Amino acid sequence: MSVQQAYDLWSASYDADHNPTRDLDRAVMTQVLGEQRFGIILEVGCGTGKNTGLLAEIGETLTAVDFSSGMLAKAKAKITAHNVTFQQADITKPWSTPAASFDLVTFNLILEHIEDLDFVMGQASQALATNGLLFICELHPFKQYRGSQAQFTQDGEVNFVPAFTHHTSDFLAAAQKHGLKLQSLNEWWHEDDGDKPPRLISFLFRK
Repeated sequence: MSVQQAYDLWSASYDADHNPTRDLDRAVMTQVLGEQRFGIILEVGCGTGKNTGLLAEIGETLTAVDFSSGMLAKAKAKITAHNVTFQQADITKPWSTPAASFDLVTFNLILEHIEDLDFVMGQASQALATNGLLFICELHPFKQYRGSQAQFTQDGEVNFVPAFTHHTSDFLAAAQKHGLKLQSLNEWWHEDDGDKPPRLISFLFRK
């Protein structure tokens, strides 16, 4: 099953499923970006719109992109803000978004599904305006090392979404290669995680 097919299927239950990773990602976004304000924002991998509402509030205009038509349909149904434009796109191909235009670009829980991290980081850098910010929040590599992978259950069958492991150093190296300077790096735990390894890792880079 491809990533696109998996998320088209998952879109029907994604918002209702028990998913601490999804919930923690939303909380991280609110904590890190909720008090900031931006002009033009690009949300890469908007999914069902779990963070789109927040980004619409903190940005003057927002372009929300996803690969899955199923996920986009859910997002469009619940996000009606006048400053949001939805777009279906494959980010592993050259981006059609205008260069040097965005004040903020975000990736949330999607880069584990991208094999060529270098390419998408390069495209994000091209899309960013000078001094623009790139925010990334992804499943922590420690979780991947222990076998964690995006998955959902449908009709009693567990479906795994294709995933690739990116080490922390991979993110840092790709960012440096494309002229992005690290502003902060944080690790995040869900309240149910206890003494387990961190669930998510986030990066904030500036062009």
